Amino acid sequence: MVVKTVTLTKDAYDALAALKNEGESFSEVVRRLTGSQVLLSSFAGAWSDAPKSEVHEVREFLRNGDRISRTKLQRLAQVKGNDGQPR
Repeated sequence: MVVKTVTLTKDAYDALAALKNEGESFSEVVRRLTGSQVLLSSFAGAWSDAPKSEVHEVREFLRNGDRISRTKLQRLAQVKGNDGQPR
C-alpha cells in the first residue's frame, strides 16, 4: 500500500479528529467523508408506503422545528443590529 503524508493546520486536524469514530483511522475517516455522495432525488418515493398518520407526525415535528427556529432568529435579530453588533 502506498502511503502519502498530508500536512494539516491544527484547526483542520482537530476538525478531522472530531469526526473520527472510535477505532477508526484517519484514512478511514477521509474515505467515509469523501465516499460516494447520495443524491437527494434517490429518496424520492421513500415514504410512499408509510402510514398517513406517521407522515403527519413527521410533518408536524418539522413544522414545530421551523416555528422554533423562526422564533430564535427573530429574537437574535432583536438583540443584534444589521451590522451584527449588539444594540
